Amino acid sequence: MPLIQMHILEGRTAETKRQLISEVTDAVSRTLGAKPESIRVLLYELPKEHWAVGGVTMAERQQANTNDAKAAVGDSLPSDPHQGNGDV
Repeated sequence: MPLIQMHILEGRTAETKRQLISEVTDAVSRTLGAKPESIRVLLYELPKEHWAVGGVTMAERQQANTNDAKAAVGDSLPSDPHQGNGDV
């Protein structure tokens, strides 16, 4: 009886998780020749504050990416609201 344990970050839809479980079950069945009904799949969803890479949590990375994206949009906007639209 194969037992597959996966740790993923929280936030995915129920449908996405259902599809993941189904496809993992299919892959294990094909690869090991195990009957699908004998395969167990366990998903562990972790909060973004509990998963870190290089000492930085995924929540912090997400926040930094959001701030970077906002800054990039702000950098592309003219500082003078009339600049670039023909107003004088």
